[in-house]
Amino acid sequence: MELIAANHAPEEKLEQFLQHNENVERELLLEKGYVVTFKGTIEGCFVMDLVDADVYWLKQLHVTKQAATSLPVLLETILALAKEKQARQVFVHSHQPMVDVLLEALQFHPQKDNAFVQETPNQEGNWWTYHVS
Repeated sequence: MELIAANHAPEEKLEQFLQHNENVERELLLEKGYVVTFKGTIEGCFVMDLVDADVYWLKQLHVTKQAATSLPVLLETILALAKEKQARQVFVHSHQPMVDVLLEALQFHPQKDNAFVQETPNQEGNWWTYHVS
């Protein structure tokens, strides 16, 4: 597994990934996101959006069905990236019960509401936060 800034990803491979994953917001991904490659193929993406001095919102976390089993490792890699960026907190909005289970296992904490994020997602779901050490 390799993380590549989306704006440095091979354009042909990125376009192919985006064609098969139409719910990914292209411009945001190119501006602030990363793609996840497995054996040279883009199988996922995410955006780490800075919402305060040291607080990030993990958006658009998406992996293909083929890469779904790698989601725990990907989340741990994202948290390592957050630490490199000297983040204090990472917020996530989850709208899938299985992701909730995974976030809890990785020591994310459920939130009643979101304290930093102004533009909330349209989907129902749960907010989680991780305190980066």
